[in-house]
Amino acid sequence: MQLTEEQELVRKTVREFMDEEIAPELPAADREPLSKAEAIDYMQTMAEIDVGPYGDADYEDPLTSTIVSEEIARVWPSLQVTMGMCLPVTMLDLFPATEQAYSEELANDEIVGCFAITEPAGGSDTKVPDTSARLDGDEYVLDGEKTWVSNAPIADVALVVAWDEEEDNRDMFLVDGKHADFETRELHKLGWKGSPTGQLFFDDCRIPAENKLSTAVLTALEDDDRESSFLSGGGPGGDPLNSMFASMRNGMASISVGIMQAAYEAALDYATDREVFDQPIGQHQLIQDKLFEIRAGLETGRLLSRHTAERIAAGDPEARMLSSLSKGWVCEKSVEVTDAALQVFGANGLSEDYPLERYYRDARTMTIPDGTTEIQKLIVGYELTDLQAYT
Repeated sequence: MQLTEEQELVRKTVREFMDEEIAPELPAADREPLSKAEAIDYMQTMAEIDVGPYGDADYEDPLTSTIVSEEIARVWPSLQVTMGMCLPVTMLDLFPATEQAYSEELANDEIVGCFAITEPAGGSDTKVPDTSARLDGDEYVLDGEKTWVSNAPIADVALVVAWDEEEDNRDMFLVDGKHADFETRELHKLGWKGSPTGQLFFDDCRIPAENKLSTAVLTALEDDDRESSFLSGGGPGGDPLNSMFASMRNGMASISVGIMQAAYEAALDYATDREVFDQPIGQHQLIQDKLFEIRAGLETGRLLSRHTAERIAAGDPEARMLSSLSKGWVCEKSVEVTDAALQVFGANGLSEDYPLERYYRDARTMTIPDGTTEIQKLIVGYELTDLQAYT
């Protein structure tokens, strides 16, 4: 897939910046979850090249966003996850009450956001959330619990999937800590060590009625533009939130591509530098077999995730199916690729002195968030057959 000159320039700029400014602080920076101050500092640093929630670049083209995600994840997946989950921060102009409350933090680039989707009893099932939103006068009252939420322990604002009791449908609601306190609890995990993860608890959490996302978007749009909004049902699959979910799923695939790229580069360097019996181990047939599998997985995953990004941008009816295909296949392939790369390193691959153990942990983590591989297979199956294998 040929990139445009502009996309290639973006790719090179992000790669050079990550190698020069971020990579020297690893792996130490990834050993513990980032504090809020640390996360803000890194995102302010990334804004120097207009990347992330504080940057000025507007990568509306999903393919360019995919390329940026690949390059950041090649060095530090945790940073890409932390920045990506701050998307609600870039949407605060839709929510005037919250935007005004955080005017100082917005002006100083000192605000963190998160998406709250997964629930303890629901896992990957987001169609009918247990978290409820009840209209009470000019406020919505949210009650429920979310879990495995990236950035939860450090977030100022959360975009929460909840069941709108008045409309009898799911929607998203912007909750901020200045209008309504919400409690958090940190969770520890195998990979993405630098990205803080936790639970969110909403108990009689009151927010302005205009903080319902569908209401906010439709209010902001001109009448003749409403059909173009994904919230009016124009997204993949005919569901208002599917467009957002499709982008998030394919975003996970692009992170996996970045991890595979890092594993490939490390394995290739090691295979050509490491000598046993007076010859590079890369001269052995079995090592060359590993390199074949690694490169094949990397190239195939990159093509699938970038193709999916193009289909999302084009509003292709198959974009929902492709995003699940991409998320499921590429994330699983990243586990196989990093496993093969770790094997090239032998015992050194298990050592924290080398990066492969981190690549492997991060890759293994990719197969679960934003819908497990098993759920992605069921979504693809439904899209292909129009037969529902799950309720």
